[in-house]
Amino acid sequence: MQSRLIELLKTSWTLFRIIALISSSIVIILSSLLPLFMHTSISTSYLIYMFVFLSSAAIIVHGGLTHLLNDYADYQSGTDEKSPAVLSGGSRVIQKNFLSPETVFNLGKWVTISLLIIALISVLFGYFEITILILVGVWAAVSYSLPPLQLSYRPFIGEWLSMFPAVFFIGIAGPWIILESIPLWAYQNALINGLICMTWVMIHHIPDLEADRAASPKKETSIVWFIEKFGLNFAKYPALIYYLLALLFTVWILFSRFWTGLIVIILLLIGLFFINNIRPTDIDQVTKIEKIILLSAIVIAIVLGIF
Repeated sequence: MQSRLIELLKTSWTLFRIIALISSSIVIILSSLLPLFMHTSISTSYLIYMFVFLSSAAIIVHGGLTHLLNDYADYQSGTDEKSPAVLSGGSRVIQKNFLSPETVFNLGKWVTISLLIIALISVLFGYFEITILILVGVWAAVSYSLPPLQLSYRPFIGEWLSMFPAVFFIGIAGPWIILESIPLWAYQNALINGLICMTWVMIHHIPDLEADRAASPKKETSIVWFIEKFGLNFAKYPALIYYLLALLFTVWILFSRFWTGLIVIILLLIGLFFINNIRPTDIDQVTKIEKIILLSAIVIAIVLGIF
């Protein structure tokens, strides 16, 4: 019994990829709720409840469903088998024999069905915001990984039609449900946090580029598209573009939250230095830079929430 419990915990930890989950979902939720903690009279206990509720939803949709479907799709195409797997190559629950491919797919299928049932119940009881949030999460997970769309295998549209809507709606979810409206600062925080999230995902894909090119079907990420058009040194350009967009939109914050914008711009410029110095063939160096950008994503999200 004890060995089964340990095995379950290992599988869950591996599947959910906790550090990525924190930096791409939970900290974005925190960024959207901190202003309500600090600058409103809304009950602290209610805000804590909303943080736990939204974080639990993120764990199920992002940590669970998205990784299940992505692991299954990448196993089918073979890209995870060839990945160097430092921080890349999926959760590797299949490769480590924690779960069979069939189990991974079936778990993903039943989580999807369960979420759609919850969405239906929510709309019947008038919880329209929750319904929309669930549908966006399910759309992102399914469209990103599974045929016929399988947008993660297509350059640019995978980020913009699947990934970005998911992280953006995570960023506005708290204020939208609690206030029944979305303040300007919530849009700003969600936009910048979402672009930074896409940045580190692009860095995350750099070590996988040869495995993605050799997959069947070929996983033509934005990184693969850039190197095939312009050469290997351009592998960092998708990350640079998204980080520069985050920097551009942070200038917008200067007009309403000067010190917030200034601090975030300084942090982004530091991150930009590291991204610009990525060496695509040095997997250890790319991994270290990904960790730096992950850490900066957490710090920036908290700064956006506090100030």
